[in-house]
Amino acid sequence: MSIPVVETIALSCRYGDLTAVDNLTISVERGEVFGLLGPNGAGKTTAIKMLTTLLRPTSGEASVAGFSITRQAPDVRRVTGYVPQMISADGTLTGYENLMVFAKLYDVPRAERKQRVQEGLAFMGLEDAGNKLVRTYSGGMIRRLEIVQSVLHRPRVLFLDEPTVGLDPLARKAIWEHISELRAERGTTVFLTTHMMEEADRLCTRVAIMHHGKLAALGTPAELKASIGNEGATLDDVFVHYAGDRLESESGVSYRETRQTRRTTKRLG
Repeated sequence: MSIPVVETIALSCRYGDLTAVDNLTISVERGEVFGLLGPNGAGKTTAIKMLTTLLRPTSGEASVAGFSITRQAPDVRRVTGYVPQMISADGTLTGYENLMVFAKLYDVPRAERKQRVQEGLAFMGLEDAGNKLVRTYSGGMIRRLEIVQSVLHRPRVLFLDEPTVGLDPLARKAIWEHISELRAERGTTVFLTTHMMEEADRLCTRVAIMHHGKLAALGTPAELKASIGNEGATLDDVFVHYAGDRLESESGVSYRETRQTRRTTKRLG
C-alpha cells in the first residue's frame, strides 16, 4: 500500500469557542488533484493553513510528504508550494523579477535560477510578459505567475486556495489546463479549495466536502453524485445535499475576510 502524500488524523483548530476544523481525517495519494469543498466558513482555508504550517493545529496531527506539520515544519515548507487567495505577486516588479525573488526565497541553486524562471514563464505561457510590470497583468496572468512562483522549487505538493476566484471563463480554463499539466507532466500532487463545482468536477480525482468544520462527504465526483440517489445529479446537487442547509446565516465569515475576498476579486477581475 502506498504512503499518502498528505494525511490528516483528527486534525482540529479552535479559536476560543469556535471550532474551525473539527477532527478532519483524510488522505491524499501521490499525483492526485484533491478538492476540498464547502461553504464560506466551513474550514477549508484553515485546513490549508495548517497543512502548509502557517497555522498550528489545536489537536490532531497531519503529515505532508512524510513530514509532520508540527514537528518538521521546515521540511514541510521545503516540499510544498502554496498559492493563497490573496495576491502574492508584487505589482511593482516585473514577472521575471518576482520569480527571481521567489527562487532565492526557496533556495533554488544560484546556477539554476535563470533557467527555472525562464522554463516557468514558458510553461505558463508568460514568456512575452516576463519583463512587464505585474501591475499591468490581467487577473489570469497574475494567477499563472503565482503558480509559477509556487513551483519553482519543484514541490511534491501544491496547495491552491481558490485558484480561479474572480477570473473570467477563458482565464479560468487556462488555469485548469495548467493545473492538469502539472499533474500529468511533473507528477505534482495538487490540493485545492474551490467554490466552483464545475472546477472540482473537471479537475479533481477526489473531493471532500466540509460543513461546519467537519468532513461531510468524501469520494470521486462520480461516487458522490451516485451517493445522493438522484439520477442525473450534478456536483452542485451533491454540494447542496451535504452542505446546503442555512449556509448564509451560519457561514461565520468575518467582515475582514469578506472585505479581503472582495478586494481580491476586484483586483483579479
